Order: sequence, then C-alpha cells, then structure tokens
Amino acid sequence: MFGGIGTTEMVAFGVLALMLFGSKLPDVAKNLGGTYRQLKRNVDDFKREFHAVDTYEPPKIQPKIDIDEPQIVETSAPKFEIPKDDQV
Repeated sequence: MFGGIGTTEMVAFGVLALMLFGSKLPDVAKNLGGTYRQLKRNVDDFKREFHAVDTYEPPKIQPKIDIDEPQIVETSAPKFEIPKDDQV
C-alpha cells in the first residue's frame, strides 16, 4: 500500500511522532501539509513553464524571391563539342 511499509512500521512511526511532538502534533501536521501544498504548486508551475518553452515554434520566414528579374547562371565547365572524324 505505501511502498512496502507494513502495519508494524506505520504504528512505530505514529508512536515515535507522538513521543517527539506530543501536543504540537496538529500544528506540525498543518505545517507539513502547507509545505507539501506549496511544493506541489511550485512543481506544477515549473512543469507548465517547461512545457510552454518546449512547445515554442519560431515564426517561419519566407525567403524573398524576385520573380521579375531572371537569374543568369554561368556554367563552370566548358561546353561539350562532338569531335570531328579527323580529330579521332
């Protein structure tokens, strides 16, 4: 039920808590509950912020293409010419 903690261990823990805290036990439990609630709230805030950063998509930038002006591409290799019979 509680990760392998048996009945004997739970009773021993309860007796130990009564011996240590006695009449202050309700205040200690209240303080512990408030601390747990604050910790859980902080963890939830962290998860929410982490998820918001993880799902961020930067805006897509379209490349600017100038369609009006044709692009001239120069070749880097010489033009191939078929050899004549006398050159073979």
